Amino acid sequence: MRLTPEQLSSRKRRNLAIAGALVAFIVLVFATTLLRMKANMDERQAAAAAAPAGYGE
Repeated sequence: MRLTPEQLSSRKRRNLAIAGALVAFIVLVFATTLLRMKANMDERQAAAAAAPAGYGE
């Protein structure tokens, strides 16, 4: 079965849209992970500063 040029261009646009959505999802997950890691590091530093001297060593 041979596809018409219109069908081929439609398939290409659809594939590009799927690829774009996948890349956007990956970027979203990566950014969320980085932001959560940063928040956890800030929280640990604040807890360490508030802890009594020698605590946790």
